[in-house]
Amino acid sequence: MLNFADTTTTVTLEKNPQSNISRFLYDNPDYDEETDDPIDQYVLYYSMRNEYKHYIWVDLEDIPQVVQDAFVYTEDERFYSHDGVDFKSTFAAFVNIFLPNNRTRGGSTITQQTIKNLTGDAATEGVQGIERKIREVFRAINVEKTYTKDVILESYLNIVPQGTQKEDIIGIQAAANFYFGKDVSELDLAEAACLAGLNNAPAYNNPIDNIDNNNIRRKYCLKKMFDNGAISEQEYNEALHEELELAGNFNYSSETVYDGELEDQGITDWYLDAAIEEAISRIAEEAGCTYEDAQTRLYNGGYTVYTNVDIDMQRRVEKSMQDASNFTTYDMDPEEDTLWSAFICMDYKGNVRSVVSSRSEKTDIRGYNQATQGSRSPGSCIKPIASYAPALDQDLITMSSLYNDKPLMEVEQEDGTKSQWPVNYSEDGLSGNWSYKDLFTYQMLLKSLNTMPAQLVDKLTPAYCFNFLKTKLDVTSLRDSESDYSAMTVGSLGMSLDELVGAYMIFGNGGRKYDVSFVYKIEDSAGKVIYEKNDGYKQAISDSTAYIMNRMMQYVINDKEGTGRYAKLKKTDLVGKTGTSEKWEDLNFVGCTPDYVSGIWIGYENPETIPTNDYENIGQIWKNVFGDIADSSEHKSFDETFPMPDTVVKQDFCSRTGLLASNGCSSRTTGYFKTSNTPDYCYGGH
Repeated sequence: MLNFADTTTTVTLEKNPQSNISRFLYDNPDYDEETDDPIDQYVLYYSMRNEYKHYIWVDLEDIPQVVQDAFVYTEDERFYSHDGVDFKSTFAAFVNIFLPNNRTRGGSTITQQTIKNLTGDAATEGVQGIERKIREVFRAINVEKTYTKDVILESYLNIVPQGTQKEDIIGIQAAANFYFGKDVSELDLAEAACLAGLNNAPAYNNPIDNIDNNNIRRKYCLKKMFDNGAISEQEYNEALHEELELAGNFNYSSETVYDGELEDQGITDWYLDAAIEEAISRIAEEAGCTYEDAQTRLYNGGYTVYTNVDIDMQRRVEKSMQDASNFTTYDMDPEEDTLWSAFICMDYKGNVRSVVSSRSEKTDIRGYNQATQGSRSPGSCIKPIASYAPALDQDLITMSSLYNDKPLMEVEQEDGTKSQWPVNYSEDGLSGNWSYKDLFTYQMLLKSLNTMPAQLVDKLTPAYCFNFLKTKLDVTSLRDSESDYSAMTVGSLGMSLDELVGAYMIFGNGGRKYDVSFVYKIEDSAGKVIYEKNDGYKQAISDSTAYIMNRMMQYVINDKEGTGRYAKLKKTDLVGKTGTSEKWEDLNFVGCTPDYVSGIWIGYENPETIPTNDYENIGQIWKNVFGDIADSSEHKSFDETFPMPDTVVKQDFCSRTGLLASNGCSSRTTGYFKTSNTPDYCYGGH
C-alpha cells in the first residue's frame, strides 16, 4: 500500500465552469458601453451544441444549504469529520470484494467519489478494483490535505452524474434546470432530496424514468437528513409527501443564453467555416492535442470564439457574388455559366472581414472553401510580391529605373524546339511581341509585362524570391519545386487566395506583415483566454518600399493602359494588380484601398481557358462585387489616403532618362523615391 502512496498521481480540483454550447460571436457595431447591457456587446454568429451533454457550473455559495445537506447526509454523513476516507465503510467495501456472490458496495466518501468522477479511474472488480480503491484512498488523503471541505463539496456537486436513460446530465445546476425547470438556488427540500436520491444509480432512480424508485430514494435521503438533525420531523413529513412538479426538458437554462442559440443554427456561411477551422487549430495548439481531438472539444461545447467578421459586408458580398450579372457580359444560360469564384477582404492587420467561396447559395456546413483551401495560380499578381518589392527593398531599382522589354533566355520546348522566354501576353490572351524598348519600372508594372520581373528574379535569384515569399510574407503553401524562374516571375505555382491577399497588406500599412486571422480571441468555459491575437508583425519590407510600390500600383488602376483600370473607383483611392495564369485558366485581382486589402479569383473547377468575351474584365468583376463597399470609405480626398513616410520624397523625374528632373527637362513625370536612394539629376536638357 505504501508503494501506491508513492505512485499515486495528484488530483487537482479547479473551478471548471462548463457548457454544452460553443459560441461564435462578433462585435456589435451599434453597442454603446455607457448605456447598453454588457451581453449586447457581442452578437451571436453561430452556436454549436452537444445536445447529449448538459453541464453548468454553479458556485457553492449559490447552492442552498438544504441541497448541500441532502447530498452530504445521503452520501457521506461523516464528510465534515473524516480526512478524506471513512475507513469503516472502506474496510467493509474491501471485504465485500472477496465474499462469494458479492454485491457492489459503496464505501466511497464524497472526496473519493469526486476523485473517481474527475479521473475516470472506476474499476470495481478483481485485482483492478482493489488497486483502484487503494489509489483512491491515497488520492483522497492528499486532496483533503490540499483543499478545504467547501472546495471539495463544490467540485463534487458540479460533476455528480444526474442523467436519465437518454440525457447526459452532469451536476446539480443542469439537473435542477432539467427536472424542475428552475435554478438550483430555487430548489426546496423535497426537490433537493429527489436529486440526492439519484446518486447511486441515476438512470434508474430519476423521477422521469422511474418515479417509484425515486420516491424510495427520496425517503431514504430525508430519513438520513432527519437522523443527523439537518431537518425537523415536520419538514421531513412535508417533503416526503410533496408532489413533485417535473419539467423533464431544457426549456429553461441557468446559463446566459444569446437569442436564438438554442434553435437550429442552419447552414454555416463561408466565414464561419473558416473561423471554425481556425478555432480548431488554435485549440489543438493550446491543448497540445490532435486536430480531431480539438474538433471534438469544440463541438462538445464550452468555448467562446470571437470573430473578426464585418457581418454587413459579409452579407453584401454574398449577395453580390450570387448575382450573375456581376460576372457575365450578357444574360448567360445558368447551365452554361459554370465559372467558379472566390473573394476575401481583410484589414491591414490581417483581420479578415469577409470571405465568400462560391457564386451560388451555400448548402452545406464546412464545405470546401476555395478562398482558404484552394491552390491556384496567382498569375501576374506574383510580380509585386516576388520580384518588384524585394528588388526595390534591396535598392536594385527605383520607380524610374529603365529596363529593356526583351526576353531573358532561350528555353527548350517539349517538342525539342527552342523559344525565347518570357513572352508578354495581351489582355485578350494572345502572345504579344517584345518591344525592345526601354521602359520605366512603373510602366512595366502597369502594363504587366513579364520581361522586367524575369530580369529582377535573375538578379535576386529564384531562391531568394522564393524564400522572401515564405519567410517574409507567410506563403506557406509553396512547394520547394516551385522555386524556379517561371514560378517567381509569372506565378506558375499554387497559392491560396487568403495568402495572396494577405501578402499584399504590406503595400498599405508601411511594410508590416501580420498573421491573417478570422478569429481574434478564444475563451474556454471558465472564461480563460486560451488564444488572443496580438499586434505582433514582421517588417517584411521598409516603409519606403511599401509606399513606392503603392504609388506604382496606382498606375495599374489610373493609367489608360493599366491592366486594372476597370476597377477604378469614383471616390476612393485604389491601388492593385491583375493576375492572369498561363492559358488564361485563372484570373485574379488584388486591390488596396485605405481601409481594406481584398482580392477575387475566377476559374473553373477543372482548369480550362476562360472565355474572356463571355465574362467581364477581372478588375470590373472586383468592382461589381466590392466597389460600392470600397467606395463608401470616409477618405474624401486621395491626398488623405495612404500617408507618405518621411523616408520617401516626392519629386519629378525626366520622362526620357529616369533621372531627377532639372530645370532643363521639358518632359517630366512625378515620382516617389527613397530619401536614401534617389537618382542623380538629369542635365541633358531634354
